[in-house]
Amino acid sequence: MSTVTERIVIGVDVGGTFTDMFFLDEVDGTCEVIKVPTTREDQSRGIQQGIERTLGGLADVATIVHGTTVATNALLERKGAQTGLITTRGFRDVLEMRRRDRPDTWGLWGTFTPLVPRDFRLEVDERMLADGTCTVSIDPDQVTQAARQLRAQGADSICVFFINSYANDHNERMAVEAVRAVWPNPHVTASHEILPEIREFERASTASLNAYLQPTIGDYLDRLERGLRDGGLTGNILIVQSNGGVMTIDTACRLPVRTALSGPAAGVIASAHIARSVGIENIITCDMGGTSFDVSVIAKGQSEMVAQTEIDFGMVIRTPMIEITTIGAGGGSIAWIDPGGLLQVGPESAGSDPGPVCYGQGNSHPTVTDANLVLGRINAQQPIGGGLTELDADSAGRAIQSEIGAPLALDTMAAAEAIIRVANAKMAGAIRLVSVERGHDPKNFVAMPYGGSGALHVGSLIKDVGLASALVPRYPGVTSALGCIAADMRHDRVMTINRLLEELDTAQLGQLIRDSAESGERLLRKAGIRLNGIEVACELDMNYVGQTHTIAVPLPGQILGDSTDQVAIRAAFDQTYRVTYGRLLEDIPVRVLNLRVAVVGRRPTFDLSVISPAANTRTTMTGERDVWVDGGWHSARIYERLSLPVGERIHGPALLEQPDATIFIDPGLEGVVDGYGNLLVQRLDL
Repeated sequence: MSTVTERIVIGVDVGGTFTDMFFLDEVDGTCEVIKVPTTREDQSRGIQQGIERTLGGLADVATIVHGTTVATNALLERKGAQTGLITTRGFRDVLEMRRRDRPDTWGLWGTFTPLVPRDFRLEVDERMLADGTCTVSIDPDQVTQAARQLRAQGADSICVFFINSYANDHNERMAVEAVRAVWPNPHVTASHEILPEIREFERASTASLNAYLQPTIGDYLDRLERGLRDGGLTGNILIVQSNGGVMTIDTACRLPVRTALSGPAAGVIASAHIARSVGIENIITCDMGGTSFDVSVIAKGQSEMVAQTEIDFGMVIRTPMIEITTIGAGGGSIAWIDPGGLLQVGPESAGSDPGPVCYGQGNSHPTVTDANLVLGRINAQQPIGGGLTELDADSAGRAIQSEIGAPLALDTMAAAEAIIRVANAKMAGAIRLVSVERGHDPKNFVAMPYGGSGALHVGSLIKDVGLASALVPRYPGVTSALGCIAADMRHDRVMTINRLLEELDTAQLGQLIRDSAESGERLLRKAGIRLNGIEVACELDMNYVGQTHTIAVPLPGQILGDSTDQVAIRAAFDQTYRVTYGRLLEDIPVRVLNLRVAVVGRRPTFDLSVISPAANTRTTMTGERDVWVDGGWHSARIYERLSLPVGERIHGPALLEQPDATIFIDPGLEGVVDGYGNLLVQRLDL
């Protein structure tokens, strides 16, 4: 790569097993990719090691964009900070009561332990009505006493949540000022700053989880930034949000809850960018890493967004994010026999340490990667990710036979294939969940498998689900890292309106939108990142009176002008409701619940032609290897994937190897290289 100062952009995606990195030289258009083992005890060290191995230093780096799983892991493993909560008297148990749901829909029993214990949830006197009327003002001394008590009990972070603060935040603001005057660190969260929206549980949950994550995310990002700055970085560091945009480190430290699905979101961004480049509108993204399988839908060129998600039972986060479904079916997912004698795969994963049995680092439980190795689909002499020179296929086979084959009366090969089939069935189920069960016909969609393991399962994704075909990216193992580079900056804001449409002051609504747009634009420009333009998108959460759930209604274009039109808003609602539910409900008033404003700063477009095959590329076949498919051995040709020229056709069975991943083309399938180096895999009999 060139050495002109600050010309390189680095995308970083940290997964449970590998840290993936994509290096782009914006001046001469060259790129490099690397996978290094994730350093779970401190993920920032793995990032620094990957940069050192590739560049030798940081002087040339203009921007680093980071997709992280630190927040996700902290929530799932319950390893966030000890958090205290100050709330309105009578409402300390909102987090525990939730929506009176259960871990198992059809179960009679279930337990839930909030991340904020009851003795760390203190009450103070205050009351704000739903219309914003204050009936009991806050006593700052009472709040100060509560904060000191929580600190004495060992709280490292604190959340202030008052009922109806979305309607009037005066009491909550006064309380936060009192807390910050005595709190020894910056980890203070106010619910109205995180989610100024109606519904007390969702606001309490989102705000308390933000407080729970603040010290963990803050410490991690501080270590990362200090390490990079000490190493010579003078450029920018951006963090990927769950909504598919990026934000500065300062914003991420203040709003860490917005990074809950940061890593998976980067993969969806990349998929959408690749799909647009090749002219495909409907994509189902299939990110199979070492720990999980993340699936999402891109329909008509747009990622599907949701207003809230549940990271684990009872951990509700309400903030705009890309809709992603996750299951435990990664390369490191462990295969096991349940008490009923059935073969299961995941959700427990071997991760990067100790890793699969074939890593030789002490694990004795077989994984999906071990099964793929035994079946001949992975080259034992070319393990991805560095750190290992060879994989131990014999140990993997013995573990599979001992823990799976013997209990099920199967030989080693049959047991290994059974592991893959169970994993494939789980992935197919996740794909059906986001497609068939939501009204999408899989035949109209193209799968995009990526991650270190995704391309090994491309055939099953096509056959088991009935998808049209699959498009494997040029660098499947680092696709999420590429997505970090392609991501735009974004700021979302939500405000509760809670008015009947016929009573809505549309002039006031227009002013709220303009104020939010200006505020978001100031925040984006403060980051100092070069942008090609700024766009504003607005939605209203609306429903019929009496309904609990809302639909997101995109506002007509004229809403940003000096005046708005109730008739146009009603027409937009009718259209959205009809598409969603098939018919309208006559003679029932319509309510406007929330306003959502997204301000998007368009970063320079990443031109995928920089990773296209060179004009002088020639197909390189490196040999043949036997692979086990459908109960028997087949001879598969082996190719250097990155040497395949545009237009090359590869018939299965075949193995396409590259440093970041391996692609397995099943018998009966064909792969064709497109103009960007992607591989379109489809059935020969269609």
